[in-house]
Amino acid sequence: MDQITVKVINTSANLLPQYATELSAGMDVRAAIAEPMVLLPLQRALVPTGLRVELPAGYEMQLRPRSGLALRHGITLLNSPGTIDADYRGEIGVIMVNLSAEPFTINPGERICQAVVAPYTRVAWQPASELSDTDRGEGGFGHTGKK
Repeated sequence: MDQITVKVINTSANLLPQYATELSAGMDVRAAIAEPMVLLPLQRALVPTGLRVELPAGYEMQLRPRSGLALRHGITLLNSPGTIDADYRGEIGVIMVNLSAEPFTINPGERICQAVVAPYTRVAWQPASELSDTDRGEGGFGHTGKK
């Protein structure tokens, strides 16, 4: 398993993001809030993390929902996955939304999302007048049926 070093500034009282298990791909990120924050049904909010990072060139950090919050409480991230670019130096904020019918309270230090750091590839577009044929062709949006 590869490992990279990422500089981080943590202005919160929370622990740095951590992997919950030995083979976890995502690190749990915590809310850097001083008091509980209530998300009403269908309300969205930018939740601070107190984290600023310096990712190496060629890497991004993706912010993803926590499955337990989504399943049990209808809490997810609006721009999932949210991307933190290698040249961004501001505080990481998490855009959370309550898709349930009940208010949800985010407590200080609560784990609100997962962060995955991964390499990415840049694209060099090659203009063309045609593309190669495939069995699928232009089929999409469920063209293979339900079975």
